Amino acid sequence: MGQALIVIDVQNDFCPGGALAVPEGDQIVSGINQLMQDADAVILTQDWHPEGHSSFASSQDRKSPYDLTEMPYGPQVLWPDHCIQGTDGAQFHADLNSDRADLVIRKGYNPAIDSYSAFFENDHTTPTGLEGYLRTRGIDSLMMVGLATDFCVNFSAVDAANLGFKVTVRSDLCKAIDLDGSLAAAHAGMKSAGVVLEQGNG
Repeated sequence: MGQALIVIDVQNDFCPGGALAVPEGDQIVSGINQLMQDADAVILTQDWHPEGHSSFASSQDRKSPYDLTEMPYGPQVLWPDHCIQGTDGAQFHADLNSDRADLVIRKGYNPAIDSYSAFFENDHTTPTGLEGYLRTRGIDSLMMVGLATDFCVNFSAVDAANLGFKVTVRSDLCKAIDLDGSLAAAHAGMKSAGVVLEQGNG
């Protein structure tokens, strides 16, 4: 059984200068490209929001970015407008070797629901189709890298572990937003789900 490298949301809007920049988000790109060389499969996820997405603070009355609101599917952080379909901000970072990808999973395109995880939308029930793809390719082990550690990487890793995949997160090839202690909470949650947090040699 093979191992897939899952590269989470290495997009312009999550890198320095972007609409929802993760500090030093661009500094992990070369290390990710190196990992791609030895992976049995490479899957990229891409945040892909329509304009006016419900998770944008600008689409909610009297709300500011990073406010917490209640959606039909539960609590939701409201974000600055980011990764809007077809914009430069939604594109992969120019230095990322996106040509190496076997599959690109786009998420967050339903205007009514946000999607952090590569496997499920934020209702935790609507699948993206990634699980089926991995199973049909005989992949049971996943290495995850990308942005941001405490949101999309965290949700993807925990969901994958709960689905029965063996999951390793390369912490040195992820960067975090760290909103009100979210990084420490994410590390604790991933470990309790059975995710291995690993630092590389670089």
